[in-house]
Amino acid sequence: MAEKLNGTVIVTYRCNARCNMCNRYKAPSDPSEEISVETIRKLPPMYFTNITGGEPFIRQDLPEIVRELRKKSDRIVISTNGFFTDRILALCKEFPDIGIRISIEGLEKTNNAIRGLPDGFRRGYTTLKKLVKMGMRDVGFGMTVQDANAKDLVPLYELSNRLGMEFATASLHNSFYFVEAKNVIHDRPMVAKQFERLVNRLLDSRSPKKWFRAYFNHGLINYIYGQPRLLPCDMSFDTFFIDPYGDVMPCNGTKDKEVMGNLNRQTWDELWNSPEAEQVRRKVRHCDRQCWMIGSVSPAMHKYIRIPALWVLKHKLKFWTKQKYSMYENKICRDYRDGKVTKEELDRCSTCDFSQTINDGLSDVSREKLKVRTGEEIVDADIAAQTGKTEE
Repeated sequence: MAEKLNGTVIVTYRCNARCNMCNRYKAPSDPSEEISVETIRKLPPMYFTNITGGEPFIRQDLPEIVRELRKKSDRIVISTNGFFTDRILALCKEFPDIGIRISIEGLEKTNNAIRGLPDGFRRGYTTLKKLVKMGMRDVGFGMTVQDANAKDLVPLYELSNRLGMEFATASLHNSFYFVEAKNVIHDRPMVAKQFERLVNRLLDSRSPKKWFRAYFNHGLINYIYGQPRLLPCDMSFDTFFIDPYGDVMPCNGTKDKEVMGNLNRQTWDELWNSPEAEQVRRKVRHCDRQCWMIGSVSPAMHKYIRIPALWVLKHKLKFWTKQKYSMYENKICRDYRDGKVTKEELDRCSTCDFSQTINDGLSDVSREKLKVRTGEEIVDADIAAQTGKTEE
């Protein structure tokens, strides 16, 4: 078998949040079709696995999935909205070495407005504090930055820093995975200025890990201005996603779902070396979406370490100035400021498309259920049935 891969397992498309930048909650998967422990056993060895959704803790058998993945992955991080506190704490007692990233989109008022979860900030923040009290080391916030929450970016980072937590960032993306094509940053200079402030905080820290995270956030400025990626994208070559139906995909950033094969029906080697997989890889090599998400950027930063390392060195050596980084190091930021590029031109560089028909990546069975009830009604009934038995 080849070297270990970087994998993301989307265990469900069911979600109880109502985020304004993601419509996945409107298009849930049917539990009867969601990836089984038997299929999980067929996955290859991985050096890193992200478990995500939907909301992964909606699955009551998540501990069984983690037990299997723990046998084949060096490191596991679960992305969650933090709602199912009791389930999260129970899992972390069994696996104290896994990571937990709770999505918090700003301070309390901002977060609750964006995520549409009543009391969402308090529940997520309380879960994080309980995890830290338990002695969990790999816990933290995950924030998707947009116009509405950009000014909470640095305050939320400082809150996570005081608690000794990790702080992961992203910006708006459009894809089948998010069931969204209309996401776009409107006030790019304002949002970029907040990222600039964060980059400087990270560079001022004593943590090399944070210095490289500064580079990632520098790349987010580049991304929201619609510019080419700072690093090559090798998704489908050394990194993969698998969805609730067992379909293996290069990533979660494509306009439509690109399938390399199905692990329910194939072995990993058959799938990974198939003509369909090669066809997807050719598409990846010509992809023009310029995504800058941690799932594709983190492996690229490790693979092409020289590029971010030189960037970090250049900025750390600026000992004569208090502010080590400026957004105007990016030519596109200067060009926009100086009127050489218009907002309309930058909008055309983004993946935002108001006329696009969304492919939600659902199976026929899952889509059929939506003819009778909305996705929200399906998931609400599902959780009501679960919480009557298992949650306080």
